[in-house]
Amino acid sequence: MARSPEGRESTAAVVCAYSDDRRSALVTSVASLLAQQTPLAEVIVVVDHNDGLLAWIRDRLPAVTVVPNTWPRGLSGARESGVATATSDVVAFIDDDAAAEPDWSERLARHYGDEQVLAVGGAILPEWEGGRPTWFPDEFDWVVGCTYRGMPETVSPVRNLIGCNMSFRREVFRPAGGFRVGIGRVDAVPVGGEETDFCIRLHQTFPTGVIVYDPAARVRHRVPRSRAGWRYFVTRCFEEGRSKALVVEFVGSSSGLSTERAYTTRTLPIGVLSNLADAVRYRRGSGLARAATIIVGLGVTTLGYAVGRLSRTGRR
Repeated sequence: MARSPEGRESTAAVVCAYSDDRRSALVTSVASLLAQQTPLAEVIVVVDHNDGLLAWIRDRLPAVTVVPNTWPRGLSGARESGVATATSDVVAFIDDDAAAEPDWSERLARHYGDEQVLAVGGAILPEWEGGRPTWFPDEFDWVVGCTYRGMPETVSPVRNLIGCNMSFRREVFRPAGGFRVGIGRVDAVPVGGEETDFCIRLHQTFPTGVIVYDPAARVRHRVPRSRAGWRYFVTRCFEEGRSKALVVEFVGSSSGLSTERAYTTRTLPIGVLSNLADAVRYRRGSGLARAATIIVGLGVTTLGYAVGRLSRTGRR
């Protein structure tokens, strides 16, 4: 097992890649990992069933370990391939279109001095190509894979982490079953839920363990113009609802919807009211647009969840 020079838990960073269109973003992501103030023990790039991209990365990035996804196509399988390759104590994940802040690995690693800590994640800050749409509410930044309003603003225990910025003790994967293949993103299809499902099973497997969110452990996530429109927003909300239905099927509604209940009953109503107040106070149409977007987003996500539940019931 790899060890850090200081004798503390060593960390491997895993980047999963699938698209030729994101080669330049991947190079930037890997560069941010190699430039960490506290060096990572391993940097692993997993290529999801794309032989041409695999060969290109091996030629372009000789300083990192590059392996193919040996599991079925999809993000869950690619992550499992990364875990199987890693030898470090901690396995961290970052998206291929995200770049880590220089102190990212250190801020994640410091929490593992507590033996109860099973996993640690951090903040994901959006970098919008062409600027953030004025109608896009902070409460729905999860649509583009980023930290959203309603998440903790200080170091806190959480139910689950977001896949673009998360880490786990390597030893917990086998007992908890790892990332469930058959759920989550495949290529560009905007679904999710695999990290939520795994984190919930971590809590169930290790009842006294803790998953920690540290907003100071930051990565910056590129948001392309293709994800800044209404079509992507609505599609992603609907697919999130369907994914949530699948998670509930696996882990039960008590765990599968615990965070969502607080989000829908507290965070979203406050968001609607604050944006309406902004529209009245400053006579800005953007505030009204954001309030409307919150309502539409909740409605579409709820519809997706209902469709997902009905679909599962029909199959049974």
